[in-house]
Amino acid sequence: MGKVVFNMSMSLDGFVAGPNDEVDRLFGWYFSGDTELTFPGTEMVFKLSRPSADLLREAAGTIGAIVTGRRTFDLAGAWGGHPPLGVPHFVLTHRAPQEWVKPGSPFTFVTDGIAGAVTQAKQIAGEKDVAVSSASTLQQCLQAGLVDELDIDLVPILLGAGVRLFDHLGTEPVELEQTRVIEGQGVTHLRFRVVK
Repeated sequence: MGKVVFNMSMSLDGFVAGPNDEVDRLFGWYFSGDTELTFPGTEMVFKLSRPSADLLREAAGTIGAIVTGRRTFDLAGAWGGHPPLGVPHFVLTHRAPQEWVKPGSPFTFVTDGIAGAVTQAKQIAGEKDVAVSSASTLQQCLQAGLVDELDIDLVPILLGAGVRLFDHLGTEPVELEQTRVIEGQGVTHLRFRVVK
């Protein structure tokens, strides 16, 4: 069985989005290089530095399912029905949007909490990894002890306000072991194993 991994761009002061959910300043590194990469499952073409492109290409091939929050799903406009990486998405929600509950939908709406969403995603992913997406979803996974690895794309900017990645973790420390550092253009890719 694969791992449960998290990846997101984050500012140096710990924000993953600005006060109005804007992410443009955090994603500038996707267009700061000369190596083209078509993001799997989408029509998006990034222009990355070679180290960042190699890392994204490698990571994309390991993901078999994604767990995300309803807020991210709504902000992304359900990705126009074509979610990132073209893999099944498990969306945490209190109420499923009925327009997406249909045969062939890439979305499964989970109403029984984070553990249920991760369990379902693992069953679908098989030997591949389950990616966790969104700050709130990561916080819930960390509290439940479900995350194996954190991949942070650290962007050299101080946003000062917005959505913090590591809010609401509770009082118990989460010990991490750094396993990789890769320098890209406008970003430093950090990988940590969650010590359990």
